[in-house]
Amino acid sequence: MLSWTALAPILLLIASNVFMTFAWYGQLNVQHRALWLIVMISWGIAFFEYCLAVPANRIGRAVYSPAELKAMQEVITLVVFAVFSVTWLKAPITPNHAVGFALIAAGAFFVFKGPF
Repeated sequence: MLSWTALAPILLLIASNVFMTFAWYGQLNVQHRALWLIVMISWGIAFFEYCLAVPANRIGRAVYSPAELKAMQEVITLVVFAVFSVTWLKAPITPNHAVGFALIAAGAFFVFKGPF
């Protein structure tokens, strides 16, 4: 079982990625608003992402290396984005996307695997 110190960064990174994905991509379904307004709204959403990501990395540093935190972040980002893309944007994940995402996840595996 993961300790709270090991689990908290994962949960915080998942939550922060939900905010950031909405900040970056949520507006793709909103074509009837001025770009400056979309930028300001996205910036406001991103503030909450930072409020979660910074503590995730500070807490996570006690358990994970910076490279592990970054690899974890990338895999979480892809998973959150894939779910968001299908549910919010109604854009399917193609086999090519899945292969590309799997290769990135494989990279994260090697980061956590340790030295050869």
